[in-house]
Amino acid sequence: MLIVDALTDADFCTSCAEKPASLSEKPVAAAIGFFDGVHLGHRHLLEQVRREAACRGFSAAAITFAQHPRSTLCTDYKPRLISSLPEKISHLQAEGLAACFVLNFTPFVASLSARQFMEVLRKRMNVRCLVIGYDHRFGCHRSETFPDYVAFGRELGIDVVRATELPADGESVSSSAIRRALESGDVKRASFCLGRNYTLEAVVVPGRKIGRTIGFPTANLQPCDSLRLIPARGVYAVHVRWENMCHGAMLNIGCRPTIGEALAQTLEAHIFDFNGDLYGSHITLEFVERLRDECTFASLDSLRQQLVADAACAKNILRI
Repeated sequence: MLIVDALTDADFCTSCAEKPASLSEKPVAAAIGFFDGVHLGHRHLLEQVRREAACRGFSAAAITFAQHPRSTLCTDYKPRLISSLPEKISHLQAEGLAACFVLNFTPFVASLSARQFMEVLRKRMNVRCLVIGYDHRFGCHRSETFPDYVAFGRELGIDVVRATELPADGESVSSSAIRRALESGDVKRASFCLGRNYTLEAVVVPGRKIGRTIGFPTANLQPCDSLRLIPARGVYAVHVRWENMCHGAMLNIGCRPTIGEALAQTLEAHIFDFNGDLYGSHITLEFVERLRDECTFASLDSLRQQLVADAACAKNILRI
């Protein structure tokens, strides 16, 4: 898949009719979106893009943004993302697209009207078919409706198609719904909407080594991306992946209240059947199921007994 990375404001000059040199003259069918998580709803949309491209003899593409649009419009906004940009591009690559255009969502881009933005798509990216999500709006005012997009398309030589909604089990599949599920600890619901288990990349950092004193040594983890959404506090059954290895584990997200100190939130993974040194390693956590809330125990021995039960539960869930 061709990736045209982070087009600048100069690329958005509507007076410039030249396309990126790396693109062929083949017309493009595309969809626009932030595509956070590239969930089942996104994949349903991209399937329609591929179908429209195939029946027209076009190339299929996704047009996305390097920054969350709201973080440009509101500088105090700190998005809690389901996927990092590299992860998002990787998931888009898996959708069988010919190209992915990654745009810098700058104040200039935010100022473009829907028609101006569509003109850029036509001139710079050779978009001749635009598949629009059933509830998606774009442009600086977001006041235009689907019939307006169709009218702009007729003027610019773009066939505008409205995508169908993904049938779901009573709740729409959206990035917002996935964030709500993760914030409540419902990683199974999040995984259902994503079509795969939720993952989080982290690096193993030194800890206080308290776990090993009660028979449960842990890897202390620092998320690689400060904007990534961390699920609700509690204990989870997870897979831990690094290099070419994968082990089952149980993960605690919380402030370790039993120790009796006011600590910042930590992520600690007890990896089953592993005794090696992972300090400095980059790992991927794959969330499978939430076991319980974070609790305060009367003693470290009471905590150890609970961890024994947690480990048995997690191994059963992970089938190890």
